[in-house]
Amino acid sequence: MDTAPDITVPTMAAATAQTQAAAPPRIKFSSHGFCIDHPDPELGARLMANALGVADRDAMDGILRQLVKASVSGGKPCEVNLAFMISMVRSIRPRDSVEAMLVAQMVSVHVMAMRCAHHLAHAKDLAQHDSAARALGRLARTFPAQIEALNRHRSHGEPAITVQNVKVEDGGNAIVGNVTQHASVIVSDTNPASAARTAPNAAGARRRRNSADAGQDAQA
Repeated sequence: MDTAPDITVPTMAAATAQTQAAAPPRIKFSSHGFCIDHPDPELGARLMANALGVADRDAMDGILRQLVKASVSGGKPCEVNLAFMISMVRSIRPRDSVEAMLVAQMVSVHVMAMRCAHHLAHAKDLAQHDSAARALGRLARTFPAQIEALNRHRSHGEPAITVQNVKVEDGGNAIVGNVTQHASVIVSDTNPASAARTAPNAAGARRRRNSADAGQDAQA
């Protein structure tokens, strides 16, 4: 007798995929602190840990507390800022503890930079203007450096390969200049003029060899 599959009990893989795909719960603040706003505390904690890219409850609590402090606006934590920061961390998808910490710093720096931009736009005197401008400049330079650090970590620090000998066949094109790319072959020449001279010289030598071979064939 055929029996219908039990669709009420999902497999572990399906449950994990659903958990990772689900949006993280929001954080609810109270006079005693904050908590994860979810009807199932265990599932809520798991969803939040997945969003922050951490492996255990202690790591989740630590990153979450740091984000709460970074979200402060007007002297108290801001639920809107915090929800935005958690959403940005989740969208970047940190894959280990190093990435989780770095991404948390990235979203915090972004929030601080936009806060400085707000202060700059509403500066009432030159001193406030200069202070906000300096802070915004430092944060704006820090953010792309953090992106580069994340990219280096994700590429496992793979070194670049430099090829200095360039051979150009007839009808070929040479690329002269510095090309930066991780884990790939890089063609570079410290002296662009020498590379430009090498291409025609190589082609001329090839034509002379062909002419000499033709002459020998005619004599034979």
